[in-house]
Amino acid sequence: MIRVLVVDDDALALELHTAYVGRVPGFEVIGQAAGARAALTAIADPERPVDLVLLDMTMPDGGGLDVARRARAMGAGVDIIAVTAVRDAATVRAAVSTGVVQYLIKPFTFAAFRERLEAYRAYVEGLDRAAGEATQSEVDALLGTLRAVSPKLPKGLSDETLQAVAERVRVSPGAVSSTEVGEREGMSRVTARRYLEHLADAGRVRREPRYGGPGRPEITYAWVRA
Repeated sequence: MIRVLVVDDDALALELHTAYVGRVPGFEVIGQAAGARAALTAIADPERPVDLVLLDMTMPDGGGLDVARRARAMGAGVDIIAVTAVRDAATVRAAVSTGVVQYLIKPFTFAAFRERLEAYRAYVEGLDRAAGEATQSEVDALLGTLRAVSPKLPKGLSDETLQAVAERVRVSPGAVSSTEVGEREGMSRVTARRYLEHLADAGRVRREPRYGGPGRPEITYAWVRA
């Protein structure tokens, strides 16, 4: 079982990512940390060893890069997957230089999250199977498992627009309809509904009926917080 520490200063994200980990076989959350100092304390705790850290990059008491560097300086043998909204190239480059094995940009679907954890699990299992000195092909195969490829979207959908629709639902104070999302994102109701239905099928949003007029209730979509 791969022991996971989830680090995020956003309480909702902390619980959501913890719940996501619980849905992927082979992983268990052994701790949560709401900041950089708490993360380093948990990483250094010999009573609760950590294999993998899901690490936010921006926290009030310190950045994720600082956590990664200090963890390396402590000699901690943890792997790190960055889970963050930060996407500038300099941060990504710095994260890779500190040994971050994967970089997952918020917001994301559960399918994307699961794919990266499964790729990491395959990498760990490959290391466990390796005996003695690895061949070049074995090394290439091991590193290749970490290069997760995002699941293909249905024809006609783009990842960029999917993330925009997901973010629109996430920041909305309540459930929203496809008409409302379409108006705010500059697309038709039908197009917005396709993206919303994809998010619902992926478990990122839930469908809720909205009553208030004659006839059938309107279907709305709410962000799944945990």
